[in-house]
Amino acid sequence: MNKTYRVVIAEDQTIVRKGLRSLLDADEMIEVVGEAEDGLEAIRIVGKAKPDLVLIDLAMPRMNGIAAMNEIVRLYPKTRILALTVHDSEEYILAVFKAGADGYCLKSDSHTDLFAAMKSIFNGKKYLSPSISDKVVKGYLDGRKIIAEETEWSPLTPRERDVLQLIAEGYKSKEIGDLLCISPKTVDKHRSNMMRKLDLHSAPELTAYALRRGIVAR
Repeated sequence: MNKTYRVVIAEDQTIVRKGLRSLLDADEMIEVVGEAEDGLEAIRIVGKAKPDLVLIDLAMPRMNGIAAMNEIVRLYPKTRILALTVHDSEEYILAVFKAGADGYCLKSDSHTDLFAAMKSIFNGKKYLSPSISDKVVKGYLDGRKIIAEETEWSPLTPRERDVLQLIAEGYKSKEIGDLLCISPKTVDKHRSNMMRKLDLHSAPELTAYALRRGIVAR
């Protein structure tokens, strides 16, 4: 008897999420056991549903996909993770795999590629979208390392990135503290550290930075 794999979908766009669910529900080897609209909800649902795999977007409200991946890997290390995103840049690829993901698939890939990614991960292998794989190979053949070890947001700690996202989404210090289970004073300290590291001087500048880096969706 074939094994049925339990999957959670974390995607903030309802049409995309429901489309993915319809696609996966058509496969008898896959059971969708939960849906999440943001990173915090994804962590909660993974804890409740104990899926084999989380299919997760990167740009989500309240907590982005990369931050959620870090927490899922820490709390539920047996759950495998497949990033599904529009981003194909070096910094996102590096950040996703550093967070502990098992695969990276583009939303522009075909449904055949998506199922190939999931099958590869279920078989214990890593997966990288073919179009990105070609870029990586070409980069090495051209004599340059395609995935840089440092990115523009490398100076920020994971918690600082969480705070940055919530600042950019318009949350106040107390609200951020409640969401992240830290004090407003600690939130303000993270804000000050970010401004110093990034040489930025106001909440609007932090917001503009977060938008440029894709930490929050436009």
